[in-house]
Amino acid sequence: MNALLAFIGSFATSLTFNIKGHKLVFAGFSGLIGYFVYSVVFHITGHSNFAILIGATAVGLYSETAARVLKSPATVFSIPGILPLVPGIAAYEMIRFLVGSEPVSAVGKLTETLGGAGAIAFGIMLVTAVFRSVTGTRSKKPERE
Repeated sequence: MNALLAFIGSFATSLTFNIKGHKLVFAGFSGLIGYFVYSVVFHITGHSNFAILIGATAVGLYSETAARVLKSPATVFSIPGILPLVPGIAAYEMIRFLVGSEPVSAVGKLTETLGGAGAIAFGIMLVTAVFRSVTGTRSKKPERE
């Protein structure tokens, strides 16, 4: 059920980014795949930040592949795909602990939130770097005079 909600959330977010046509469905699948991988890894390991890293890596792989197949930028698929992985509950709980004068618990949730955000960034960056190094970036060669 949560994977279906991840699909719907990514699909709806894609609408706000003005993505059109069949690419909407592919952007929705990005969120579904990322959340599914996250939930499987979290169930196996019990570590949320590691599961977020693996989920973000799956989103990155899917996004780079879909971008090449559909001839679109990878961000069309990666941005909506990472939204279900964002550690929003931890950020909310951090603020709640701050308001409730529990600074030690707030720092723990802050660490969890920053770790999750860093895991998302690292997972996407890692896949993008590998794809660019394997496929090579296409740049204009300087003209000879």
